[in-house]
Amino acid sequence: MSNRLFFFLVMLAATSAAVGLAGCKKQTTPEALSIQTPIQQSAEFYENLRAYKKTPHQVFYGWFAAYGNAEGVQTDYKQSASWGEHIAGLPDSLDFCSLWSGIPSLKQNDSTVMYNPIAYNEMRKSMTERGIKFVIPEICRIQKYNGKFSLDSAGMRAYAKYLLGMVMDNQLDGLDLDYEPNNGQVVDWLSGANFTKFVTMIADSIGPRGAHPDKYLIIDYYTDAINSAVEPYINYLVNQSYTQGATTTSATFLQGRYNTVSWCPPGKFIVTENLGDWWQTGGAPFTEANGNTLTREGTQMKSLEGFARWNPTQGKKGGWGGFYFDRDYNNTPPYYYVRRSIQIVNPSVH
Repeated sequence: MSNRLFFFLVMLAATSAAVGLAGCKKQTTPEALSIQTPIQQSAEFYENLRAYKKTPHQVFYGWFAAYGNAEGVQTDYKQSASWGEHIAGLPDSLDFCSLWSGIPSLKQNDSTVMYNPIAYNEMRKSMTERGIKFVIPEICRIQKYNGKFSLDSAGMRAYAKYLLGMVMDNQLDGLDLDYEPNNGQVVDWLSGANFTKFVTMIADSIGPRGAHPDKYLIIDYYTDAINSAVEPYINYLVNQSYTQGATTTSATFLQGRYNTVSWCPPGKFIVTENLGDWWQTGGAPFTEANGNTLTREGTQMKSLEGFARWNPTQGKKGGWGGFYFDRDYNNTPPYYYVRRSIQIVNPSVH
């Protein structure tokens, strides 16, 4: 199941333009424009789509930012003509969307959200009609708040309440805790044992053991060690398995990433590529565990497909995905590599 986009042509009406040197008028040639619009499927299609999302399957998880305000613009909201910058343009088969540009909202003058009625309405429709889960990411560094939260248990609880408020007050599907305590200068206080304690506080409310088990508690991380004690409290552990500073990647690399957190059941483990840097090719060249480097068509396999096909030796993974996956919209057809990878793991039933 994928979001199918179609294209149609709109002819511009001829207009007159003054030609200064000639002192006469020239009729412009009608110009064809390609306008993109998502197809509105039948009610039965969306009912089947939502039912599929509820079945056990490997999920596609991505961080999406293109819907956000232009950099430095705080008084307006995105009204882009490109569906690549709209939540409505996301693939139907997307499972989780982490709102990297912030929470779209109808609220104004609220620093915890982003006033964007267009994105807000599209998000709500995508939740109810297409079954896409929307979570808010937070880079967990309590010290960045400059004293707003004290560096003790009370401050930790206040920070947890603040993040839970963003989820509950805005009726989102969950929280994505981005665990990167080392900012290059100092390791944040909310690390190690403190981070573990912080997770358990949040888990009282959301996650598999929370008062609201329908809300997801997710941790994403790069290489910082995470205590195994968090496992019962989280729905997914998402690794930033990014191809950075390298020209190739492999199943061996992914297996190594999983082995460092083998306390996490494979079904909770998700691997993600930095697709924003690799959108034009779908990733870096990828080598599977058996040495294969080719797709079924005989072309060079790239990492997003390789991540989709890979599973740890311990069992089937929870899913795969990409950071800034929205840039794949610029390919032909839009979201070519994302949709291709989803079809490999979860093929449509015809």
